[in-house]
Amino acid sequence: MADKIIIYQVFTRLFGNRGRDRAHLRAANTPGGTVAENGVGKFADFTPKALEYIKSLGATHVWYTGVIEHATCTAYPEIGRAASPEGVVKGRAGSPYAVRDYYNVDPDLALDPEKRMAEFEALVKRTHKAGLKLIIDFVPNHVARDYHALSRPVGVKDLGEDDWRDWHFRRDNNFYYCVGEPFRPQFDAKGYEEFPARATGNDCFSPSPGVNDWYETVKLNYGVDYCGGRVKHFSPVPDTWLKMKDILLFWAAKGVDGFRCDMAEMVPVEFWHWAIASVKALHPQMLFIAEVYNPALYRSYIHDGGFDCLYDKVGMYDTLRSVACGGTAAREITPVWQSTDDIRAHMLRFMENHDEQRIASRQFAGDACAGRAAMAVAAHLNAAPVMLYFAQELGEEASVAEGFSGEDGRTSIFDYWRMDKTARLIKGAFTDKYLDSDESALLDYYRRLLCLGRVSAALLQGEMYDLTWLNEGCGTYDTARLFAWLRHTEDEVVLCVANFAMDRVHTKVNIGQHAFDAVGLTCTCVEATDLLTGAKRTVTLSPDKPVEIEVGGQDALFLKLR
Repeated sequence: MADKIIIYQVFTRLFGNRGRDRAHLRAANTPGGTVAENGVGKFADFTPKALEYIKSLGATHVWYTGVIEHATCTAYPEIGRAASPEGVVKGRAGSPYAVRDYYNVDPDLALDPEKRMAEFEALVKRTHKAGLKLIIDFVPNHVARDYHALSRPVGVKDLGEDDWRDWHFRRDNNFYYCVGEPFRPQFDAKGYEEFPARATGNDCFSPSPGVNDWYETVKLNYGVDYCGGRVKHFSPVPDTWLKMKDILLFWAAKGVDGFRCDMAEMVPVEFWHWAIASVKALHPQMLFIAEVYNPALYRSYIHDGGFDCLYDKVGMYDTLRSVACGGTAAREITPVWQSTDDIRAHMLRFMENHDEQRIASRQFAGDACAGRAAMAVAAHLNAAPVMLYFAQELGEEASVAEGFSGEDGRTSIFDYWRMDKTARLIKGAFTDKYLDSDESALLDYYRRLLCLGRVSAALLQGEMYDLTWLNEGCGTYDTARLFAWLRHTEDEVVLCVANFAMDRVHTKVNIGQHAFDAVGLTCTCVEATDLLTGAKRTVTLSPDKPVEIEVGGQDALFLKLR
């Protein structure tokens, strides 16, 4: 069987953090605390045991988020790095999307900052030895305001080094300039100075970004004159294109297996077509994942850009979240999957990531179990890739204000923090020894759910048949809270039912003649197996006789019929 892509996203500096004293768990974090106060996780925390745990969740890939060196308030004089200017850093640790050196890894993540690249290379080898592939972020749209690549190879010029700074736009400039104007943000930048001001990462071409702009970053120039009618200057190839391609190839040579490309839709699709083809000519198995939020651009970034996967956020995630919270009927899942059915193999499904709120947070559902049915749909609606965010399987609540971002239902990407649930998991050597019963049960659920493809060819790579239209208005089947579908191959058929209601449901599911013909079922009596629990039961299959089912509250059923 070919593997279905299952990505375990981990925020690298948080995963192994057990606090300042790494021998035992600290009682509390300090909101907005320094690395000395709160500690930081390391590459070394991804031990063979940790990687074995990640693989036990069905993962095929690990996305190590925040690997490349970025702006931070922490100084590392031993490698010649002063702290970034505090006025243009978000949080104490800083945003991993404000890259400061594309050619090295973040010193926070190394036991010995002077040997940080060697420690990363060792992580690559451990990850591969564990049978997992490795993904890192590629941040192409913007860099930190204090970007300076100390580690760039000999002969490589730094970004902006040859820019004509008295031109707002020039094809071979790496940045856009507010000619003759100093950087003067609409807040106190605490002494940070920049002249001339450069455009800010979120396409803010003013010298005065506000607090809600990406003021800690500078927009990169790919040859589009945004203030000159968005005219494209792509021939000859702009200098930024060449620099970015070389950065991708640098990391590919380190053994990286894939790139999650941050805000890919803010970079011209023509660049992606050229760069991805260039990388894949040398590394044909390289995986490219696009963060794209505009559905009108989905097909362009796949067919024209060359991306393998892109976020199914504005669509499946938004709908599943609303269904899980009771705001949308489950039947609305149908038009959502239909809208991207022609590109279904490219749609990366998830219920959490570093940008989204935790399911268990009060801002989302307030209960980790509310995400179980949604995750069942995300994972097994069809053969599309799926992603799990670390500690989602433990029911992380993100219930306190860690620092810069406040109490927003997200795990901070800006601050140093020890996550209690993950720390207890690690303390127990990746067993449930120090987990409570709810955490242990949720972990068991996610492990069984995501590993179903190992026991079912239909769930791994089979086709999908939506049963909603056959059950609308039928008996006790409630299309507002139930979603049923079939997954099938030539040899196997699985009836899948997600129950978004809080209470256990006993109902009947119609599998009509059209479905029988489509998936190749015949009238017979079979011993069906619940793939999640292993329970067996006798089922009479007939297009005229609904299948009786029982599904727990906020749970799912995967009943193998053939």
